[in-house]
Amino acid sequence: MIEKVGVYCRLSDEDRDKLNKTDDSDSIINQRSMCLKYANQNGWDVVDIYSDDDFSGAGTYRPDFERLINDCKNGKINLVLCKSQSRFSRDMEVIERYLHNKFIEWGVRFVSIIDNADTNIESNKKSRQINGLINEWYLDDLSQNIRKSLKNKREDGLFMGSFASYGYDRDEDGHKLVVDPVAAEVVKKIFKMYADGYGYHRICEYLNNNNIPPRSVYKKQKGSKFVCCNCDLNTVRWNPDTIAQMLKNEVYIGNLVQGKTTYVSYKNHKPMKVPKKDWIRIENAHEPIIDMETWNKVQSILGTHYKVTKTGQINYFTRKVYCSCCDKAFMRNVYSVKSEKTGKRAYLQCKGNKKFHICSNNKAIRMDSLEEILLNAINDLLDNYYDKNNLKELYENRQEQDTDNNDSIKALIKEKEDLNKKISNNKTYYRNLFEEKVKGVISEDMFQMMSKDYFNEIENMMKRIEIIDKQIDELKGEKKEKKNADSILKKYKHIKELNKIILDEFIDKVYIGEYDKENKTRDIEIEWNFEF
Repeated sequence: MIEKVGVYCRLSDEDRDKLNKTDDSDSIINQRSMCLKYANQNGWDVVDIYSDDDFSGAGTYRPDFERLINDCKNGKINLVLCKSQSRFSRDMEVIERYLHNKFIEWGVRFVSIIDNADTNIESNKKSRQINGLINEWYLDDLSQNIRKSLKNKREDGLFMGSFASYGYDRDEDGHKLVVDPVAAEVVKKIFKMYADGYGYHRICEYLNNNNIPPRSVYKKQKGSKFVCCNCDLNTVRWNPDTIAQMLKNEVYIGNLVQGKTTYVSYKNHKPMKVPKKDWIRIENAHEPIIDMETWNKVQSILGTHYKVTKTGQINYFTRKVYCSCCDKAFMRNVYSVKSEKTGKRAYLQCKGNKKFHICSNNKAIRMDSLEEILLNAINDLLDNYYDKNNLKELYENRQEQDTDNNDSIKALIKEKEDLNKKISNNKTYYRNLFEEKVKGVISEDMFQMMSKDYFNEIENMMKRIEIIDKQIDELKGEKKEKKNADSILKKYKHIKELNKIILDEFIDKVYIGEYDKENKTRDIEIEWNFEF
């Protein structure tokens, strides 16, 4: 029988790392040369040479390996020759599937030179299996070491991603992010537009109309090896998903958040999500592009799920206006009106009445009318704030409230200190109790009964301390909120036009009551974002 040989060579990163400048024993060239000489010595006919460079020995995710297997199956070759069994595969499952199953079925012989593997010799089957196990253990150890190494580097604040986020470049070492001044300006514009009330579609429209290259195109223009599998770089444009992703990315405030995904195993490269608590987050890892004030505004908008209208603008009354009767939100509707230039007018209506039919508050309110009412209320607030008499009264009330808060916080801190002392005393008592049990002064039953009471008491005191900590945080938060009222009011003197930023800074919620047909009025209650 004429031996039709397929020579298979493979070199991966783990093998390349073992080579030095004077040792190329595992190089593709050396593997090919060794196999060709061996085939010639045995008088075999080499039909084809199959080479996979930079591919791991785990699994079969290798183009020339797949070609080799197809040629074996189709009868093009009947002998596979490798330098060693590990060149063919380090995966025990692959070794068993082909060397001891499919190759026998297809009449294909496997030979490796270094470790003397030969499927025609039944007696060395066990040694082939042992080699397969050793190679698989090697891969498993290597995988674990790589995972640990990557985790350590991420915890040290080193960037381990394949490509820097848009707006950044890698430094010379490749593991620190540095600001790309050109792309950074685009990032700032995106955040500013969203904070100013523009939706994803309007932002995309602005970027596309101004011929600002999308992220993938920009990376390519800079010479990056960036690959976009799901898009044509000649036609790709900015899209809403990209904008949404960027607005949530902490990299723009200087934080590195890595380790969000992992692989099932070194054999199975299917990505798997990592629980959020296990992400590696390093703050202040690099220079931020977005300041915290802008970031917080954007996150607050994202958190409230503002709806975007067909014009691309954000409806900033979403989750802001509610019904006084049923507490349901007011929903936005647009109706055709001949007198309007645009032909349409926007209204807000109680969802409880309009959608669920459970509320009697059936009168809609014009959005422009509500905007005017709220704008006047805010300006009245500002006028009162800058009135000297009101300002003095406001300051005195604030001081009194801050004093009350401080006294409450001090009392809670004192209670917490007393509880910690009691816990310490109980622990000391328990140690003494244990010594008495060891010395035989008290019995085991007596010890268990007495210690149980003290442990229960400690547990109750620990629970009370947790409650105290929460109460202190709440009081400090209230104090901070009240102080923020001054910082907000001092920003403005008179507001000409209502927008989302103004609405969010001043107003938490608006409650609208039923329409009084006789008086042609309705109650509108405003809940401010601060106290007076």
